[in-house]
Amino acid sequence: MSSPTLKVGIVGLGRLGQRHAINLAQRVPNAEVVAACSPVPAELDWAARTLGTSTGYADVDALLAHPGLDAVFLVTPTSLHADQIIAALRAGKHVFCEKPLSLDLADCLKVEAEAARHPQLTVMIGFVRRFDTSYHDAQQKIAQGFIGKPYLVRSQTCDQNDPSGAFMRFAPTSGGIFLDCSVHDIDLARWLLGNPVPKRVYASGTNAIHTGLQAFGDVDNSLATVEFADGSMASFMASRTMAHGHETLTEVFGTGGRLAVGSNPRLNRVEISDAHGVRNECTPDFYARFADAFLIEAQEFTDAALGRRTLSLTLHDATQATRIGLAMTQAMREARPVEF
Repeated sequence: MSSPTLKVGIVGLGRLGQRHAINLAQRVPNAEVVAACSPVPAELDWAARTLGTSTGYADVDALLAHPGLDAVFLVTPTSLHADQIIAALRAGKHVFCEKPLSLDLADCLKVEAEAARHPQLTVMIGFVRRFDTSYHDAQQKIAQGFIGKPYLVRSQTCDQNDPSGAFMRFAPTSGGIFLDCSVHDIDLARWLLGNPVPKRVYASGTNAIHTGLQAFGDVDNSLATVEFADGSMASFMASRTMAHGHETLTEVFGTGGRLAVGSNPRLNRVEISDAHGVRNECTPDFYARFADAFLIEAQEFTDAALGRRTLSLTLHDATQATRIGLAMTQAMREARPVEF
């Protein structure tokens, strides 16, 4: 007896959308990409050549009407997420959507309400770091009491500087550095601390290199602190200007010890020892660091949509990450603490 197959439509075929599409088409058992959607003809040509699907759509609604479609992967601008998730649910489709859920808290709550009307459908937001084997192991060790009671998380997302400033074209719709970059760290902190309720945030930022971000109320380096109602805390750094590569680092302090993930952002296990000392190459970008996690994430979504498991990540988690990220943006722009 053959196993059931989840028939997926991929919406958005930019850099990350293509990575998701290849995973689903070639590396996730029981998933099949049957249609693709992009307003860019060259991206649909890529899908036909690479994914083996000849069915391409320029319109999301047209894709949702594709015969036999079970699920959609939304890898689209954040400003479109909420409306596209709601449309997919109303069309009876399981939904995976890249993070963040939305740039607007009210829209997050609308998505939660719509999803509650369709309990038979799976909805997942792509907080990929939860599926990284190192972060998963860290969370398990914290839950097992290896470092006592956790009370402080320090986490950072630092991207390698792009001298061309190409990322600037996404600045108007990214939501700013806290929702674009730190939102991953926010979600990790809540997860590793046991999902505490936020009480107060502080934030600041600067433009060290990419001063054009000022026009969008954004920065290329930021710091933020969250105080939670149970007395635990989290601090976050985000940067778009690193010289050495991509660096994701998280430390968790507990009453009985300290745990760290990513202390050395090494690309592999090769070390060179010479007259300059001991050194290794660094991960160049986020995908090089989390490639395996993206695959595990896609597999978990597929299994959940096929009824084989429940999700470890909820829409409420995604809403809380947006809520905290928005408060950080407000705190930075108004130069004051923001209370919840």
